[in-house]
Amino acid sequence: MNREFHRLGAVDRFKELDPGIAADLNDIVNLAAQICSAPVAIITLLGENTQWFKAAVGTEVTDTPREMSFCNYTIEQSDVLIVPDLSTDNRYNTNPLVTSDPNVRFYAGAPLTTKDGYGIGSLCVVDFHTRDLDKYQRNTLKVLSKQVINLMELNWNLQVLAKQNEEQKQQKKVIEDSEIKLRAVFNSSADLHILIGKDLEILAFNKPAATYIYNIYKQRVTIGEPMLKYIDPKIKNHFIKHFTLALKGKPAKHELLLRPETKFESWREIKLVPVKNNGGEIIGVAINSADITKRKQQETKIKSQTEALTRIAIVQSHGIRRPVASLLGIMDLMKLEKIDSGYFNMLELTVNELDEKIRTIIQDSENTIHTQHINDDFRQLLN
Repeated sequence: MNREFHRLGAVDRFKELDPGIAADLNDIVNLAAQICSAPVAIITLLGENTQWFKAAVGTEVTDTPREMSFCNYTIEQSDVLIVPDLSTDNRYNTNPLVTSDPNVRFYAGAPLTTKDGYGIGSLCVVDFHTRDLDKYQRNTLKVLSKQVINLMELNWNLQVLAKQNEEQKQQKKVIEDSEIKLRAVFNSSADLHILIGKDLEILAFNKPAATYIYNIYKQRVTIGEPMLKYIDPKIKNHFIKHFTLALKGKPAKHELLLRPETKFESWREIKLVPVKNNGGEIIGVAINSADITKRKQQETKIKSQTEALTRIAIVQSHGIRRPVASLLGIMDLMKLEKIDSGYFNMLELTVNELDEKIRTIIQDSENTIHTQHINDDFRQLLN
């Protein structure tokens, strides 16, 4: 049962033949009919329930039910099967093609056996009179059957190759489309992206990286060049150290001031990330460099503002509140000595109000400074 399943799978390979091979098969059945002096010659494929005629001479029939096929026994052997008189053979004498029109009497079939050993059909000749084949005719029928299977195998292989070629074209197009989209994203980023190999050679880079390098060195970066050629000498050792760690699987991220006191001075956030192939092997390091100059300038500005607020708070706390505290002390002494005046209550009210205002200002300053410290800590956490 299992072998029949695989045999039917082999038959399926040859159901659809190209027009070019159909002409060659017709030539073979014509030659078989002539050599064997037979009125009918057929190339058959034997399916699960149907026998298909892939080429034929002497009949207009294109298929028959499998139970009517003479080839059921042919595919089970390796040599030519010859039945001189079908009407006296117990395997065929009840077949409708024998007992009624067209009253077939003679059958000779050479099996079509694939290279993997499955009998898929036959090259056969039939006649309406009892007869036999001589040795030459038998050998010719056998040789021609091998030519049939060779042609059919070749046709199938060409179909498979054509299908694979088409699939490869489609796959190539998909890959090219993906590469175009990836390249568009790669080059549209404002960040610098560079991929370097284990030997510090440049493997890939985006347009912003090429522009950045050209602006500094007046050279056009190319694939295969050493990356160290474009590293600021002041950070070269730092770069090599963390590149080596990235090759071992440890990514790194740093904020560096590059080329200070030049027109190319900038703060940059630099990331080094190990790159792995499909097998998990590290094959290089991806470098991402983002310009964070504006952010650093903003942080410096905020820091200056915080320091100014701190100074103001100190001045408020010590410079302004001290004389007010002195006034409050004098007021207490005046109360003890019972020095009274019509303006005393007004003076006391004014001093207390001034003291409360100063306390409020100092508290607001301290809250502002505290909030600023929290924001700085949160930004550091995000980075």
